[in-house]
Amino acid sequence: MSTFIHPRTVSSRVLTPVNQPPLAVPDPDPDRLIHLQFRRFAGCPVCNLHLRSVARRHDEIEAAGIREIVVFHSPADELARHSEGLPFAMVADPDQRLYREFGVEPSIRALLDPRVWPAIVRGVAVSLWRMLRGLDRAPSAVPHGGRLGLPGDFLIAGDGRVLAAKLGRHAYDQWSVDELLALAARAPRSTPEAGVTWSASGEDTAQKEMTTLPGTWPSSR
Repeated sequence: MSTFIHPRTVSSRVLTPVNQPPLAVPDPDPDRLIHLQFRRFAGCPVCNLHLRSVARRHDEIEAAGIREIVVFHSPADELARHSEGLPFAMVADPDQRLYREFGVEPSIRALLDPRVWPAIVRGVAVSLWRMLRGLDRAPSAVPHGGRLGLPGDFLIAGDGRVLAAKLGRHAYDQWSVDELLALAARAPRSTPEAGVTWSASGEDTAQKEMTTLPGTWPSSR
């Protein structure tokens, strides 16, 4: 993986989900956070396994002042077929412009890291069960953008600051809902003071401690 560092601030833009009206990023409400998460291809069993856990607790996430936005590197028409029933915004980025901007890159480790294998088995089993019952659609046999994508998580404040970030080391390496809620509970909703230190929970060393400088939050790898 390259040494690209994701942005410390996010410029204003409007994203157009396949299942919801257009929405502004950062959120116009200064006290509302955005959890921007990058997934792989539409119908990805490993992605679906995680997103179902997010969907089950979406009310908790909303109550914590967090808006969920999920990005896939699939075309909009394909992603739309896999977004039915999901309560959060699903954004198609087939050209992977957002992926490049945020430094979310593919890697062979997405599937070869042994830590992802249990999630692959579980995700495929659950997806097959749901497809046989007509609850899910099958993914493309040759997914747009390939199968080696890695996940990424970004917590963005209303003023555009990236408060916390995680770049996954394998296909199932992302914040859990509990980790997201804990980060949001500790996140400053206004400009942080110099010297304040906080760290993201989780076992993965990619998620490192972050120390503020006046008015900024450093990047995390």
